[in-house]
Amino acid sequence: MAYNKVVISGINTSKLTVLKESEKIALLKEYQATGSKEAKDKLINGNLRLVLSVIQKFTNRGEDVDDLFQIGVVGLIKAINNFDLSKEVRFSTYCVPMIAGELRRFLRDYNHIKVSRSMRDLAYKAMQAKEQLTTDNQKEPTIEEVAKKIGASKCDVVMALESVSDPVSLYEPVYSDSGDTLYVLDQIGDKNDVDNWLDEISLREAIKALHPREKNILYRRFFQGKTQVEVANEIGISQAQVSRLEKGALMKVKGQI
Repeated sequence: MAYNKVVISGINTSKLTVLKESEKIALLKEYQATGSKEAKDKLINGNLRLVLSVIQKFTNRGEDVDDLFQIGVVGLIKAINNFDLSKEVRFSTYCVPMIAGELRRFLRDYNHIKVSRSMRDLAYKAMQAKEQLTTDNQKEPTIEEVAKKIGASKCDVVMALESVSDPVSLYEPVYSDSGDTLYVLDQIGDKNDVDNWLDEISLREAIKALHPREKNILYRRFFQGKTQVEVANEIGISQAQVSRLEKGALMKVKGQI
């Protein structure tokens, strides 16, 4: 995948150093007290792996990974400039939402889906408020806090932020435990869920009754998305035979349900 390549924006990612939390705090104190460019550069270089870990969530949207990395570094620099040492919070905990926010702002500005100007303006205000609240409280704010900050309703804020976000696939994994993956689709309710469930049971029973060759063809055609020609070549029969067996199998399934 793109983010695993060794060189990004001229930087050899395999040789990046990682700072300990105590080292980060020491450098932050030095930078804030003296404005030391050397301390700031060490902070940036010592947190580039964190930038890489954040941009992994944004690399499946067709954007150039070098561009994302550079935008992520901008978010890192903002975090360095705004971090409050008086708050008891890890720098990386504060840094991640700052980097992600900068990346979302970049993607919003180059979003191909047309959104009304008023909706975009509200989303921009909400993102600014979110960033400010993150800086003030050293943690990511809730939607309620963002809405209160800009004097808008929670519903309007959610709609505005969603309008400038990239669409998410229904098959995007949201949780995985011991190989049992939960997808976005699994979290979407439907008033016809019971009917759909019963239809699915009927469909499964109908498929079970098919001849093994028919089940094999349907599996390759509709679960693997292969053409009749590809299926024919794989199982050693003609395309015409695949077509005849497929139609016959579908007729049996329809007759069962």
